[in-house]
Amino acid sequence: MADQTHSPLTARAADFLARRLYEAGCRHAFGMPGGEVLTVVDALQKAGIECVLARHENAAAFMAEGVWHRTGTPGILIATLGPGVLNGVNAIANAYQDRVPLIVLSGCVEEDEALTYTHQVLDHQKVLAPITKATFRMTAKGADIVADKAVTIAIEGRPGPVHIDVPIEVADAQVTLSSLRRRPVAEPMVPADGAALEAARSWLGAAERPVMIVGLDAMNEASGEDIRQVAETHRIPVITTYKAKGVLDEMHPMALGGAGLSPLADKVLVPFVEKADLILCVGYDPIEMRPGWREIWDPAKVNVIDIAAVPNHQYMHQATTNFVGHSGATLRRLADGVAPRNTWVGGELETVKSQLIKAFPTDQSWGATAAVDECRKVLPEETVATVDSGAHRILLSQMWTTLEPRGLLQSSALCTMGCAVPLAIGAKLADPKRPVVSFSGDAGFLMVAGELSTVADLNLPVIFVVFVDASLSLIEKKQRERQLPNAAVDFGHHDFEAIGKAFGGNGVTVRSRGELRAALQSALVADRFTVIAAEIERGAYDKRI
Repeated sequence: MADQTHSPLTARAADFLARRLYEAGCRHAFGMPGGEVLTVVDALQKAGIECVLARHENAAAFMAEGVWHRTGTPGILIATLGPGVLNGVNAIANAYQDRVPLIVLSGCVEEDEALTYTHQVLDHQKVLAPITKATFRMTAKGADIVADKAVTIAIEGRPGPVHIDVPIEVADAQVTLSSLRRRPVAEPMVPADGAALEAARSWLGAAERPVMIVGLDAMNEASGEDIRQVAETHRIPVITTYKAKGVLDEMHPMALGGAGLSPLADKVLVPFVEKADLILCVGYDPIEMRPGWREIWDPAKVNVIDIAAVPNHQYMHQATTNFVGHSGATLRRLADGVAPRNTWVGGELETVKSQLIKAFPTDQSWGATAAVDECRKVLPEETVATVDSGAHRILLSQMWTTLEPRGLLQSSALCTMGCAVPLAIGAKLADPKRPVVSFSGDAGFLMVAGELSTVADLNLPVIFVVFVDASLSLIEKKQRERQLPNAAVDFGHHDFEAIGKAFGGNGVTVRSRGELRAALQSALVADRFTVIAAEIERGAYDKRI
């Protein structure tokens, strides 16, 4: 594609940066500004990108991720130099591992200034290089090039974060640029016709017990429709990673839900996969999976077809043949013209679905299971849910029926605590007509409780459900199972209802299904956020995850 040439334009370098981000579809940026990024903030605002003041950079990055999941455009994190950048490191690393396109804009001092001025100065690029796809130091005359590189690198292939360090003087510099250079995003490859493809097609045609394992790449590549068609036509059961839940509607007869986190679910799903005579890994990135999924098949004994955006360097599993390219397009090419056959004729599919239902019963009168079940029954099907890390996440990820991609948002690779609240804020800001509910453990909620001030400022009616048992439940459970003495896992019992009200929202404490149902119904029509504190007993997750 030829460069698009425009009449010469004179503006601040920061304005060219902001203009390119706006053209890429960005409409929201999140962060905690410092003096070093004030020009960048001003440029973003003038370009039409709303700058939202968060209470911590870590939460700001998760808000940006929430926006990405609802809009499909990169999120923006604004961080001032030194502690501002370092506060965001956890969430930037999460974006890298969870394949989230995040534009990180940081302020810095000029190199000559840094020779003698050292207050809060450190090398942002060295810090962020291992956890970003690329990191740049913007120059005045190269502002448009740096901005375009950042956008395209962030979204192409496996998406991920890209960092731009903006020196103060560069942001303010007046520059004249006569052309805005644009590089189109590279089109993903599809396997060429050849022996490997023909062999894979023959395996599919002969398979009697095929299984499809779907992951992050397939979700990011919008391959859901291709997966559905192939699963239906060839009667292939579909297991997803947690981040990819909903790529195939979990009410679909071929859907077996998420795997890799719950030992109860894996006791059912791993033996099922081990019975397969063909395994299709479609955009499957095992970064989300636990050790129990490491090398659960031998590609010398069962045919395994691996379709991914990048070559397999993780060695969590191996395949008989590997295709690097777009998961949906490759799957279509693979299945095109292959005659379907009846599969799993011994009733194994029906058996495994029945076992999964029995593993997570919904008949509990009250407790963590009852709370999740009640929320799924009361909240509309189109509700976007976010969930924090912990025992409640394992339970909810199995019980929360997800009907579409990105219907359940979580930190699934890095598993960062405190993510559910800011993810929900970002998702609601980007898609205000959708009901949004956040599920947190009490410890994770306390990490980010200050962001209730952010959601109040934005006037967003998000529902925050907090599982209250005054303990790090998952870690306490592991501690007991190892017969170690209780230490550093319990904390005070706090009034989360009062916390919600103190920040200007609604707050309610519930201890039964009926109370939770009423609280949810009120929250759905409220004009402000609602904190619902679901009081559950210690040990509520024993034998349930």
